[in-house]
Amino acid sequence: RRAGKSTGPSAPSGAAPADAADGKKDKKEKEAKPVKDKPTWGAPGEGKAKKDAAAKAKAKTVEAVPFVETPEGQKKDLSLPIAATYNPRHVESAWSAWWEKQKYFTPDSKTSKGTCESKKFIMVIPPPNVTGSLHIGHTLTCAIEDALTRWHRMCGDLTLWLPGLDHAGIATQSVVEKLLYKNEKLTRHDLGREKFLERVWAWKDKNPSHIKHQLNKIAASTDWSRERFTMDPLLNKAVVEAFIRFHDQGLIYRDNRLVNWCPHLRTALSDLEVDHEEIPGITYLEIPGYDQKVEVGVLCEFKYQIKGSNDFLMVATTRIETMLGDTAVAVHPEDDRYLKFVGKELVHPFFPDRKMVVIADTMVDREFGTGCVKITPAHDKNDFMAGQRHKLEMISIFDDNGHIAGNGGKFAGQHRFEARKTIEEELKKLSLWVQKKPHAMSLGLCSRSKDIIEPFMKPQWWMNCKDLADKSVKALREGELKIIPEFHHNTWYRWLENIQEWCISRQLWWGHRIPAYKVVKPPQDKEMWFVGKDMAEALAKAEAKLGKGVVLEQDEDVLDTWFSSGLFPFSVFGWPDTEGNDDFESFFPTSLLETGHDILFFWVARMVMMSIGLTGKLPFKTVYLHAMVRDAHGRKMSKSLGNVIDPIEVIEGIELEQLHLKLYEGNLPEKEIEKAKKGQAADYPDGIPECGADALRFGLLAYTSQGKNVNLDINRVVGYRHFCNKVWNATRFGLTYFGEDFKFSGALRLSAPFAWEDRWILSRLSICADKTNKAMQSYEFAAATTATYSFFLYELCDVYLELLKPRFYAEAESDETVEDRKVAREVLYICLDWSMRLLHPLLPYLTEELYQRLPPSPTKAESITIAQYPTTVIGWNNHIVEQEMELLSEIAGKFRSQKTSLGLNPGSRPLGYVRHSDADNVASLRKLTTRLSRMGAMGEIKVLAEGEAEPKGTLRDVVSDRCMIFTAAEGVDLSQEMAKLQKKVVSAEKMVASYVDKIAAPGYEDKVPATVRETNAQKMESSQKELLELRTAVKNIQEAMT
Repeated sequence: RRAGKSTGPSAPSGAAPADAADGKKDKKEKEAKPVKDKPTWGAPGEGKAKKDAAAKAKAKTVEAVPFVETPEGQKKDLSLPIAATYNPRHVESAWSAWWEKQKYFTPDSKTSKGTCESKKFIMVIPPPNVTGSLHIGHTLTCAIEDALTRWHRMCGDLTLWLPGLDHAGIATQSVVEKLLYKNEKLTRHDLGREKFLERVWAWKDKNPSHIKHQLNKIAASTDWSRERFTMDPLLNKAVVEAFIRFHDQGLIYRDNRLVNWCPHLRTALSDLEVDHEEIPGITYLEIPGYDQKVEVGVLCEFKYQIKGSNDFLMVATTRIETMLGDTAVAVHPEDDRYLKFVGKELVHPFFPDRKMVVIADTMVDREFGTGCVKITPAHDKNDFMAGQRHKLEMISIFDDNGHIAGNGGKFAGQHRFEARKTIEEELKKLSLWVQKKPHAMSLGLCSRSKDIIEPFMKPQWWMNCKDLADKSVKALREGELKIIPEFHHNTWYRWLENIQEWCISRQLWWGHRIPAYKVVKPPQDKEMWFVGKDMAEALAKAEAKLGKGVVLEQDEDVLDTWFSSGLFPFSVFGWPDTEGNDDFESFFPTSLLETGHDILFFWVARMVMMSIGLTGKLPFKTVYLHAMVRDAHGRKMSKSLGNVIDPIEVIEGIELEQLHLKLYEGNLPEKEIEKAKKGQAADYPDGIPECGADALRFGLLAYTSQGKNVNLDINRVVGYRHFCNKVWNATRFGLTYFGEDFKFSGALRLSAPFAWEDRWILSRLSICADKTNKAMQSYEFAAATTATYSFFLYELCDVYLELLKPRFYAEAESDETVEDRKVAREVLYICLDWSMRLLHPLLPYLTEELYQRLPPSPTKAESITIAQYPTTVIGWNNHIVEQEMELLSEIAGKFRSQKTSLGLNPGSRPLGYVRHSDADNVASLRKLTTRLSRMGAMGEIKVLAEGEAEPKGTLRDVVSDRCMIFTAAEGVDLSQEMAKLQKKVVSAEKMVASYVDKIAAPGYEDKVPATVRETNAQKMESSQKELLELRTAVKNIQEAMT
């Protein structure tokens, strides 16, 4: 293994290695595998000394540094010595409250006016629903947004990240209604609208504190002084103004047309709120409000009789209950089989007086089924259009609850799916039933309640989005708007270029009540509506048109939640009151909208359209869409699977039993709870260990390179807690080199007498800063985690800190030594200071805690949150030194491998030799033999001259086609080592042979599951690799013995 590899956890999972300055991949930044700790590069005998010291330490009782609680909003007292162990709960306490009190995240709108766009970073949070708490998907959103916000703030930009909550109309009303019935056996109708809304507001005032607590726990650097709620008076004013303006422009109108109706929630839904489930054939579904399973995925065939004849037309439907609203049967106008029936009347078996005719329409596919289609204009979108074309009667046969309405004859009052069965029975009695057969279909389900959606005739408020959608498409095509990643562009175009009318009214009480008022007196032939900011304004408009004595009544319905959310980027800054509004002038338009790609249609597109329509501007210049978080098995997060995780559970840790108990806090049925328990036990048999917010954030950011989905294994976040522990311990160790009187001068002199490793680490640090800045600029957060992780772990800890030890522990006190130590301290200070600042957007708590403990410096900020973010220093970049380090690392790794092959004690320091055919490399190696010795855990290392004979009694190994090393085998019983290795070779050969036989067995590919075959293939590959290494070791020892 090459020297310079980590002793700690693996590199960030899923994080693509960051590009080097020259565009090539950095070898040290490839993703690492978890490895065992390696011995340190100490001096001869150091291992025994460490063991003795460890034994003495065990004999003593180590006094832990006491944890001192910090009063709310106060700065943490760090006067006590730094704790010996990293404790995320202690480290992450108090900082958020202090940052907020110091107003680091609260920009002044007056002084911000006039700031150029390139020096602004303004962003609104995707407002979480007030109903719930943040889950791990929200945490990814916040980790990305906070990392960007902190980076921009440290870059000196005017920065604002505005938090808020969404009132979540359907979800909130549903929660409160359930609580009301559960606790008091009351419905909202028992209370009445006003009293019910008082209950909702009371519930709302209790609930959002948990979301704020979660955001603070994950170090969200939001401006809480500007927190908004979508039902605040400020935002309600914007909603009313938007409705009136769009109505006056003719974009909002009222119409009686088909809507997606959820009978369980008794409200209309937009197309985007309907989930379409593919049903392969006969399936039985459970739906809310009905105690039996509903049969779907069947095609029911029955007959209608031609009036006054013995002829029948056979039709088919997946919704037999809708035949109660049939007013026609359609055939194709060119279908010769049925032309003689066109215009004739049919007999409806349950409503013989109803006029029902045969019509000819090209909508019919004459090749499908019998070529006859039943027409129910009030309950099917295609039938509705056919009904308009042929002026058919539109008969609604369902009530709002999904029962058969009063006009349903003998079936009136039955649940629609009960009627599905009784209608079949009645048709059989009348000999009109033909058959029922399996049929694949797409079924619309309410995304909230999972009830089956019914197309329903309802007078609703609609919004025509066509013109605004065209402008939104144009904005992206012409580059005015950016959407990242670009593979979402086609989705944007496809949806907006085929946009449908938006049903914006909802039959709820909780939400923004529609500012439209119906004329109830004097009576009108047709409904007449007036819109206004309040009743007085609407009444004035009505009286201007109709005269005095008008009585108005406000619409009972509320607006779709997404209507108010679509205004969020500008309503939060006080729109429409823009005159003299410092917040609006300074902070709108915003810079970025960051969210999950699942709400590209629901929210992002609507914000763009509404902002264009109301402000004439885009609400933001860039949209960054992150991946969706799934569990480690690639499954969608679901309460019934038990894989929905609260970030607090990862931050603080939780026992398995507590995870089980939390399942009972929701509304899951007992059967689902048992299923979820099994899922939790499988994924978290020992619960979830305490990881801390920093580790959780870092882990989530490291996963962002995975594309459209992130398969998050919570257990891997534990690895990032180990990284935080490494940062803590390495910094604590580094601080011991400074002493009490050290004060950094503020800058490094390029003329200082830097040691070779100083020049190397500064070069690596400069390149790390360059990579990290580029990664943040391009939203490549995994690359940012890789660059910072690799530098701190593989280069600063594994190499530089080890090479520093002889410089600080040397006994000589010459002027040269004193000056060298001074330079070493200043370079170490730069490394730690820059590391903390580079890592801060990713690990905010840990870096603030350690930054505050760094020695004083003229350039040190009051808080790391407002410290300057490091940028590359061209003068530090040193390609020659980096090439030399690559050479040393490769050779040192071979020496360490040889020691392992020989079974030498890690603390032993055998003599080593190097032969290299390149003269320049020979010169470099001769001046760096002490560094090579330390990196390779060797004793003295000699560089052989050209033509010099190979040293006797050494183990030889090839580094490259130009380099070879030799390790002295003095004192090693090579014959004994050979015997051990040969036994291992025999064992490894048997292992490989067993896998070969297993895989070659007849029927292996067909009988053995794919997962088992994959495991066997991996094990065989590993065994073959081990066998090859063992045979190489045998060969090397044989050569050493000759």
